[in-house]
Amino acid sequence: MDPQKFVDELSVHFRNLTKKANISNTHFTRTTSRQHIHAVQHLWKELEAKGYIYKGRHEGWYSVSDETFIPEKQIEGIRPTRKDGVVEHTDERVFWYSEENYMFRLSAFPGHIYEYYTARRTDAIHPRTQALDVHLMLQGLMHSLRPSFNDLSISRPRSRLSWGIPVPGDPEQTIYVWIDALAAYLTSVGYPWSSTGGDGIAAGWPPNLQVIGKDIIRFHALYFPAMLQALGLPLPVQLLSHAHWTVERAKMSKSVGNVADPIKAIDDFGIDLVRYYLARVGGRFQDDVDWSQDQLQKHSKEIISLLGNLFMRATSDKLMRKVSTVKARELSLVSESQGSKALLQSLKTLAPKFDGHLRKFELATAVEAVVAALSEANALMTQAAPWARETSPSVAADIQALVFETLRQSGILLQPIMPDTATLLLDSLGLPKDQRTTADAAFGRSGLGEVRPGVRLFDMGSLNLRA
Repeated sequence: MDPQKFVDELSVHFRNLTKKANISNTHFTRTTSRQHIHAVQHLWKELEAKGYIYKGRHEGWYSVSDETFIPEKQIEGIRPTRKDGVVEHTDERVFWYSEENYMFRLSAFPGHIYEYYTARRTDAIHPRTQALDVHLMLQGLMHSLRPSFNDLSISRPRSRLSWGIPVPGDPEQTIYVWIDALAAYLTSVGYPWSSTGGDGIAAGWPPNLQVIGKDIIRFHALYFPAMLQALGLPLPVQLLSHAHWTVERAKMSKSVGNVADPIKAIDDFGIDLVRYYLARVGGRFQDDVDWSQDQLQKHSKEIISLLGNLFMRATSDKLMRKVSTVKARELSLVSESQGSKALLQSLKTLAPKFDGHLRKFELATAVEAVVAALSEANALMTQAAPWARETSPSVAADIQALVFETLRQSGILLQPIMPDTATLLLDSLGLPKDQRTTADAAFGRSGLGEVRPGVRLFDMGSLNLRA
């Protein structure tokens, strides 16, 4: 198949998946677009004019399937002729290549990048384990006895790699992925700008947070920062390098056939339940997490029970009739009785706790805080039984008020994770749309409007059919 046709089809699939996953984006950058090609060639000329690109000979073990050179320490089964070998752990065939191409003077930058990360202490790269790996990598480069050996090969002979952007002024060479793909981050904010500095900042550069997979940390924590420093551009403020989703503890691979199907999962469970599972289980970022249909089912039932059933219990006809004759009290006046003390304390700290976890990229822990509050609210409902005949209307009203506050805070905080469900919940609580920011999630920050009883937040019946 023609490469352009192939990537055009893939692009449609990715665009459709983002829509299906309810993910918004300001730009969707295609590396085959005219804008990107212009940006890459402009970037190349800038680096070349500054003396950071030179022509040299590059030798090494090349993996055709991965389209990259592999360090010799990762190669085993090298034949005496040094023509081929295999990569340890993956058994990928590699071949010895010696060719002339263009090099980027990476050796000029490790010290500067190390100083940048050191000045930022520990918050430039998350998680901490990845930051330590990058620091060790930079220290190794800084103490290299032959620094030029660390310079980066940034082109390939056109005869071997025709699918790509030609090197300006040298049609026999193709710009390699290190330059091409990394430049896409600049393309998305309009690079090249009319001038450096102000125009870039106005367009959105540098990003506050750049999110990448752990397997490409070297490219984004070393190669890209070096290029940015060479261009005189600021580095991303923070880098989040997440771990992988695996299947049966193995990295997903099309050749192995162990690839999870996100589209099927969304069709089966609905996007909000899938997003909740991803955040609840995968939101720690440091360690790989195994994708599991059983776990997706388990956590879907968890949030349906904690959130959906809680709303139904709190708005039941029996309870709504009972409290209709009682004037609701302000939350600050609700007494710590009927076992409500733990829930009150949780609600007073939930919003700042949630925000603090997010700022430290502890997404799963932030979700756990909401889950804990919902669990306490459900326990209070069961223990206090506000609908029971022996429970006075005033006590029942207090219990309902605390549960509504739990739902209000949870709905606001879960908006980035379960946007459709959270919106339905907040609408059903009658919360005005201009009172749904993170700041509004503070305890007792805003009141509710007209509550709509009996709204089903989830399709609970269909989920049981998937067990």
